[in-house]
Amino acid sequence: MSDGATHDPCVSVFLFHTGKPKTKRMSKIVALLPARWGSTRFPGKPLHCIAGKPLLQHVWERCLKARRLDAVVVATDDMRIAEAAFAFGAEVALTSKKHPSGTDRIAEVVSKMRGATHLLNVQGDEPLVDPALIDSLAECLVEEKVPMVTAANPFGPKDDPANPNIVKVVTDLHGDALYFSRSVIPFIRDAGGKAAYLRHHGIYGYSRRCLLQLVKWPQSSLEKAEQLEQLRALENGVRIRVLKTKHVSIGVDVPEDAIRVEKLLRS
Repeated sequence: MSDGATHDPCVSVFLFHTGKPKTKRMSKIVALLPARWGSTRFPGKPLHCIAGKPLLQHVWERCLKARRLDAVVVATDDMRIAEAAFAFGAEVALTSKKHPSGTDRIAEVVSKMRGATHLLNVQGDEPLVDPALIDSLAECLVEEKVPMVTAANPFGPKDDPANPNIVKVVTDLHGDALYFSRSVIPFIRDAGGKAAYLRHHGIYGYSRRCLLQLVKWPQSSLEKAEQLEQLRALENGVRIRVLKTKHVSIGVDVPEDAIRVEKLLRS
């Protein structure tokens, strides 16, 4: 197949793996894995080989272990990724190349997908994502009827709250997000004060209506300042439930991360 030069990027196309029979039941809870080739720090990252498999395949296989999902779909604008995903058995949706974020990419797919009422945005560079966490997010969306859900875990003793690459979140007494920031939140004013810092995980669940509305809103001022798109939801009054977990998933941002992950997968 070609590298996508003849593909119209404005049209979503679903490629279904022919090795499995299709059921007539419509999907209800769908996990979407946005994947793009052009990462600035790690070009071609989704297909980087880790422990004998493409990075993206590890994420897809983790999602398949979740019990509450009706479908797992790779959303990409690149035919190299689409072909590789199709080869290892994934359902694939081709999207426009013009999307500024993975959220916009999955929203295009969802807008053309019938029957999906709840969506999970699982980052395509999280090969150690916990299937149990995926199930918890799905259950929260359906059973507690929240419009949006994400996850966080307490900082470990070696984590640095001042690291701007680690996003922090503070919640209210009901577990809903008050704010996300790259800065240290909460700020400890007195030397004797204490705080349980929460490290945000880049995994989200949405109701269909919430997701499609979110991408229609313009970027908010706080989102632009912090470069955190979940702040757009908060500024527009969306309630975001934060599930607290002990599991820490290592994302692959640079080639050095892939080496760490491979050691964990082979251990």
